[in-house]
Amino acid sequence: MKRYVLTGAPGAGKTSILRQLQERGFDVVEEAATEIITDGQAAGHPEPWTRADFVEEVAALQRRRQLAPTTGDAAAQVYDRSPICTHALSVYLGRPVSETLSAEIERITRERVYERQVFFVRTIGFCEPTAARRISYQESLEFERIHEQSYRRFGYDLVEVPAGEVADRVALIAETMARLSA
Repeated sequence: MKRYVLTGAPGAGKTSILRQLQERGFDVVEEAATEIITDGQAAGHPEPWTRADFVEEVAALQRRRQLAPTTGDAAAQVYDRSPICTHALSVYLGRPVSETLSAEIERITRERVYERQVFFVRTIGFCEPTAARRISYQESLEFERIHEQSYRRFGYDLVEVPAGEVADRVALIAETMARLSA
C-alpha cells in the first residue's frame, strides 16, 4: 500500500482536505499531535505541548498508527503529518531532536515507509485559533518554513497544494496520486 503524507502550516486546511479524500475512498490517518493535545487538555493539562515528553508522545503515536494493520481495501493511505513533521515541531519548539525521533526517521527512511512525494498544503491567508491550535498566522508561517526545510533536508519532494477551494485541492491531490501510481 502506498502511504502519502499531507503536511503544511497549522490552519492550512489539511483536515478539510482529508475529510474529502476519505469520502472519495482513501484511507486516512489522523494527526497524532492534535490527539495528544486534546487528550492532555481533557486530562487537565491546558498546554500539553509544553511538557518535556510531548514530542516523544507524538512520535510514538505516529509509529503505532503507521505500524497498525490497515482496514479496508484502499490502494493508498493519506497521513496527516509524519515523523518528519515531528522533527519540524521539535525544531520549532526549540528542543533537541531526541534519539527516539531520530531512530524513527532513520527507520521510515530506510524502509521507505512513505512515498517521496509529500503534499505540502499552503496557507490560506489566516490561521483560526482553536483549543488545540494556539498559534498566530505569523507563527504558522514560520512553522510552515521549518516544515519545508525538514522535508527537503530528508530528501522528500514537495507537491505544492496552493491555497484555493477545498474541492480543487482534493482533485489536485487525487489526480497526482493516480498519476504517481500509474
